[in-house]
Amino acid sequence: MNIDEIIKAVQGVDTLKRYGKVLRVIGLLIESEGPATHIGEVCYIHATSNDPPILAEVVGFSNENIILMPYAEVTEIGPGCLVEATGQPLMVKMGKGLIGHVIDPLGHRLDGMALPTGLTNFATERTPPNPMSRSPIDEPIQVGVKAIDAMLTVGKGQRIGIFAGSGVGKSTLLGMIARNSNADINVIALVGERGREVREFIEHDLGEEGLQRTIVVAATSDQPALMRIKGAYTATAISEYFRDQGYNVNLMMDSVTRVAMAQREIGLATGEPPTTKGYTPSVFATLPKLLERTGTSSTGTITAFYTVLVDGDDMNEPIADTVRGILDGHFVLSRTLAERGQYPSIDILQSVSRVMHNIIDEDHRKIAEKIRSLMAVYEENKDLIQIGAYKQGSDKQIDTAITYTPKINQFLQQEMKEQCMFEDSVEMLKNLL
Repeated sequence: MNIDEIIKAVQGVDTLKRYGKVLRVIGLLIESEGPATHIGEVCYIHATSNDPPILAEVVGFSNENIILMPYAEVTEIGPGCLVEATGQPLMVKMGKGLIGHVIDPLGHRLDGMALPTGLTNFATERTPPNPMSRSPIDEPIQVGVKAIDAMLTVGKGQRIGIFAGSGVGKSTLLGMIARNSNADINVIALVGERGREVREFIEHDLGEEGLQRTIVVAATSDQPALMRIKGAYTATAISEYFRDQGYNVNLMMDSVTRVAMAQREIGLATGEPPTTKGYTPSVFATLPKLLERTGTSSTGTITAFYTVLVDGDDMNEPIADTVRGILDGHFVLSRTLAERGQYPSIDILQSVSRVMHNIIDEDHRKIAEKIRSLMAVYEENKDLIQIGAYKQGSDKQIDTAITYTPKINQFLQQEMKEQCMFEDSVEMLKNLL
């Protein structure tokens, strides 16, 4: 840059700082008169005390006034407090120094320690990659769970939904994937979790081995709705940062349902009409924008696992139905299997990986289809078999299903700490029959 360009840049700098002032606080929202801002811009609200300024985001406008939503609980704000515009959206520091740490949605370490040096600022809200720049999914990724690698093979850059009710092993399954997968880096978003569960997940499910190549972004259920949504956006942005550098990233989000609930809170607070089951239109506009940001790009991949907490085990409720239509496959965790003591409790017959047939060899495909067929035959005739109404020898296919079902069920089970390589899982599958 020559001296003329520097002079021109200096002359173009706005040396004035513009402020607005708080008019009123209504529920979750703060209404301010000025300054000039745009949707998504971050502002500082200077409280009446000597506390540090409060971060807030512009979420709407009312006539000439600005509607803000704070990132934290507000108790020190009163009428006339100054509102300062920053002129930019939320930026979070990112880099390899974050690996092995737990951070909040604003990028601060939860243990209170300072961030390492050498990090770069990165916007949390970005547009999905151009569809024409996405490379096809043509290579499997090791998940390290036999049932998935063998029967529901996942490709690098695939996006999967894990659908389940409460208490059937979603967090345990995510921990197994984080420890056993051969991805370069894991990014885990814990959105709307109980405060107790964050440390429990890190120490029990993830473990020290998993944390060494993982970044955890935690936004607990007691935090404001905006912070919970930013937890999802920040985790996705961190994944994009490493994908842009050519890494194969695993993104695990628990759960996308709580992201939708947080967006519903914001939508209702800003005056949106409730539609399907109380969810506002912005929920169904936000989900595709968030979920489409992951996947493949021209430089790297983000293999994403999104848990969906289904109310009353209803797999057709609005959020589950919407997410299933966006993603590249879904795993259904069965309460019946969990009560039977089969973990991971993946219902193979209800689950599907939409890219599996494109990334596995012919032998693997045939044996997986054969085993799925035997499981379906047994499921259809289970009641007759269990009450003793089926007579052995009446149907050859049913006889075969009865013979192999115990072996198949044994194969699909896996201890939480058990590690299994992709090639070993496929070999075990081929030897099953």
